[in-house]
Amino acid sequence: MSKPILYIVIPCYNEQEVLPITAPMFLGKLSSLIEKGKISDDSRIMFVNDGSKDGTWDVISALSAENEHYIGISQSRNRGHQNALLAGLMEAKDKCDITISIDCDGQDDIGAMDKMLDEYLGGCEVVYGVRSARETDTFFKRTTAQGFYKFLAAMGAEVVYNHADYRLLSSRVLNELAEFKEVNLFLRGMIPLVGFKSTCVEYERAERLAGESKYPLRKMLALAADGVTSLSVKPLRLITSFGVFVALLSFIGVIWAIVTAICGNTVAGWASTTCIVCFVGGVELICMGIIGEYVGKIYLETKHRPRYIISERTYK
Repeated sequence: MSKPILYIVIPCYNEQEVLPITAPMFLGKLSSLIEKGKISDDSRIMFVNDGSKDGTWDVISALSAENEHYIGISQSRNRGHQNALLAGLMEAKDKCDITISIDCDGQDDIGAMDKMLDEYLGGCEVVYGVRSARETDTFFKRTTAQGFYKFLAAMGAEVVYNHADYRLLSSRVLNELAEFKEVNLFLRGMIPLVGFKSTCVEYERAERLAGESKYPLRKMLALAADGVTSLSVKPLRLITSFGVFVALLSFIGVIWAIVTAICGNTVAGWASTTCIVCFVGGVELICMGIIGEYVGKIYLETKHRPRYIISERTYK
């Protein structure tokens, strides 16, 4: 049996500070796996430049010239982490047997790759890297991150708890993933939809080695909204249920008002009327906003625009 070809796919956005630190770490791990006979020497480390505004692409180009195991592709503009990751996976799917996606900041434990490969060789097509603990996070970061996964699960999005985008995928899974044509990407929820035999490998996450986090609270909330609206219609069903509830209360209120009028106990109440109008108006605006989010996604999907455009490669 021939040794599998592994491509480590690493999205990068404004990472000129951290790449010189983490790139040798990735190369060391790749070389170690090759020496152990787990993977082929044709394996590569693929950096995906997501339209960085700093010198990230220059660093990637220099690394590629320095060692053949480094390769890189660059998007024509910034399209976001999920699009950059998909671009790398789709670029690699016909060149390798397996991919492992990982961020370039050095926080994810590269030692877990050995366990991932063992699980793959044992028959698993998908291996999720799952954080065993969040001791390095601040209380706020830990609370919001855990709330993020719980919120997605509550809204009907199928995700693996405490898993981000550190995962192993076989070429078989990648070929099936290529059949998913949606423009609004949330890979953490799309991969479980592909199916196939899967398992999880736990690891501890460290502090970022350099540079700044690309996922502050604002982006985390946006990612959660994208995940829910891309994978679930449960919010629409909640709107329907809430609408029925408000309508029921309104019907009861109408009966109460009629009975009060018949009994001659009506009193002009500006405050109560204003409260009811404001409440119903607020509910309507929230519901319209959620529906509008879905309509907007439908609009983008009907455009059939490319999810990524690769402008440069460090190889032919």
